Amino acid sequence: MNMTHKYKFLVADFLFTIETTPEIIKACPNYAPFQCPETSDERPTTALRVSGEPIPATDEWTHVYTDKSEEDMPRIEMYRRDTDWLFLVSEYRDTPIVSALLCDEAMQHGVLYGVPSRFAVDNAMMLLFAFATAAHKTLLFHSAVIVYEGKGYMFLGHSGTGKSTHARQWLTAFPSAELLNDDNPVVRISEDGSARVYGSPWSGKTPCYKAADAPVQALVQLAQAPHNDIRLLKQTQAYPHILASVSGLKMNPTMMDRLYESIAALLASTPVYFLDCLPNPEAAQLCYSRSSH
Repeated sequence: MNMTHKYKFLVADFLFTIETTPEIIKACPNYAPFQCPETSDERPTTALRVSGEPIPATDEWTHVYTDKSEEDMPRIEMYRRDTDWLFLVSEYRDTPIVSALLCDEAMQHGVLYGVPSRFAVDNAMMLLFAFATAAHKTLLFHSAVIVYEGKGYMFLGHSGTGKSTHARQWLTAFPSAELLNDDNPVVRISEDGSARVYGSPWSGKTPCYKAADAPVQALVQLAQAPHNDIRLLKQTQAYPHILASVSGLKMNPTMMDRLYESIAALLASTPVYFLDCLPNPEAAQLCYSRSSH
């Protein structure tokens, strides 16, 4: 039997651990930029143990909710028993379950069941990270992020809206711009209300795993259109776009209260725009001209 080891990682200044074999960590190179020195004795915010054991039966569990959004996104079946949660995950909405995450009420400890693939590890760790950090004014976004002139611009929208495409238009329009993350950046709101966006080990279909961060300059909700046009949203207009773009256990009232507070704090300090756009560099130039000031 292969020996397991606790590997330590730092994302958005949160420490977490993954207990698994060297072979599994080697198969997950996206975590390497975030790995911490072994001498770090800070208490982790959350910890995942990769068991490799079969997926538990749900006979004694109560089904709470099934999240099945876009066809090319995972399906997550959620179950409850006493103070524990069980999340069964498929790779796509209509495909079989391939892994399960069992975690405690505080989301501080999780156990991963099923074949320990990179997909399984990533999804378990994203769930744990999003849930465990929700109480710390932290939001895991579904967003692409460009850093330009030292500031972060976040592009929001449903899968297939064109977030990655619009980010690439910024790279074309502004050669010194950089992609920070293409799908799952982390935003932390400081005590003074300012927000920073951080790279993460999770970045969708575009490999971009950077242990870097920048102040958030603007959030931009995208919509495909036959023209380019941008407008500033009121906070009440922006709120549902932000809520739809962040990860959280929405049937947990305590966690959702923390997410609502974080979103309100983010909106109080950060402008949100709505961009109707074509897939061209002119859309990026228009977005920058309006949102950079």
